[in-house]
Amino acid sequence: MNKEEKKVQIDELHDKFSRAKTAVIAGYSGINVEQITELRTKLRREKVEFRVVKNTLARKAAEGTSLEALKEHFVGPVGIALGYDDPIAPARILFDFHKVQAKLDLKVGVLDGRLLKQTEIRALATLPPLDSLRAKIVGLLQAPASRLVGVLAAPGGQIARVLKARADKG
Repeated sequence: MNKEEKKVQIDELHDKFSRAKTAVIAGYSGINVEQITELRTKLRREKVEFRVVKNTLARKAAEGTSLEALKEHFVGPVGIALGYDDPIAPARILFDFHKVQAKLDLKVGVLDGRLLKQTEIRALATLPPLDSLRAKIVGLLQAPASRLVGVLAAPGGQIARVLKARADKG
């Protein structure tokens, strides 16, 4: 690969690294092509990109991006999962795949420029998907309003029941 090709690849990676909300580096030694293809398919469904790139090019591309903290972790045969939409998706999918295929080694990750260790990646992976979290928040916000409506409607309902009972009796 000549210098011009390297520069083009670095620029392309730099653009992807700049747009990524989250990234996870994983070692893939001992995993065959069929298994990597299966992993990439799962990642692609969630709009996560998995790249295997030369470490020196990845280090240069990470400079000046939110993934700069990963520079020193591009060592050995590693791939990087880049999440653009859902910040939890790369960690969740890689962690689920790691449960089935223990040879996939979750090394480190980055979320909003903050370096994540293996334990933090696992904690992030166990969070529910973003849509579920949003639904829970909406539910929590609606709960006080529902209770208030119930409290305000209770006296009127009691009066109606008393009047109905009185009418049935009379």
